Amino acid sequence: MKKFWNWARDADDGDRVLYFDGQISDETWFDDDITPKLFKSELEAGSGNVTIWINSPGGDCVAASQIYSMLMDYKGDVTVKVDGMAASAASVIAMAGTKVLMAPTALMMIHNPISIAIGDSDEMKRAVAMLAEVKESIINAYEIKTNQSRDKLSRLMDAETWMNANKAIELGFADGLLTDEKSHSREVSVENFLFSRRAVTNSLLDKLRAKSQIPTQTEQPKGKSIESLQERLNLITGGNQNV
Repeated sequence: MKKFWNWARDADDGDRVLYFDGQISDETWFDDDITPKLFKSELEAGSGNVTIWINSPGGDCVAASQIYSMLMDYKGDVTVKVDGMAASAASVIAMAGTKVLMAPTALMMIHNPISIAIGDSDEMKRAVAMLAEVKESIINAYEIKTNQSRDKLSRLMDAETWMNANKAIELGFADGLLTDEKSHSREVSVENFLFSRRAVTNSLLDKLRAKSQIPTQTEQPKGKSIESLQERLNLITGGNQNV
């Protein structure tokens, strides 16, 4: 079985080190009793503090939820270090850290959960209700760590928000910058950065409307339709991106 995590020992202090590289749940986790039990047994096989390195685009939110719960229940301190990216489901795991540190070049991304549903209108309604509950459960983890309001966290997820290290620290998703001995002698400066894909898309649409003289809803159509421009924009931006 291919695992999406790896354990090691710190060569200097002997502390336990856990690596999450790549997608969360490369094989399967949902409806799989073996994988979560294996992770839990490995987590509980030792004691003391644990350092977790994360560089992941996300993946299965069920796996992330269980890992988050196991880490929150762990007796020792858990230090999370994001050296590349903690996006989507990986950001949920990061919230389990007693301390969360991000490299000056690292990114964190939060967004709404995504699923696929097939069926009639009742099935679609159940899927919508399920996604709403999944979102609320994810907000629980963000709220505990950041102390931000649920409304603000919900809006950040709606917008698919990317944060650099300083912005994540400002909003409470991280506690500090990840530095090394070389940076101890100098002040590390990283400008705050927050990127909303929805805001960028809307801004670009506004510019396209202005240049193409797209009418308001009360005017008669002139030139290209907004639908055709939206299709072209989706091609440029890659369309709707999945979790």
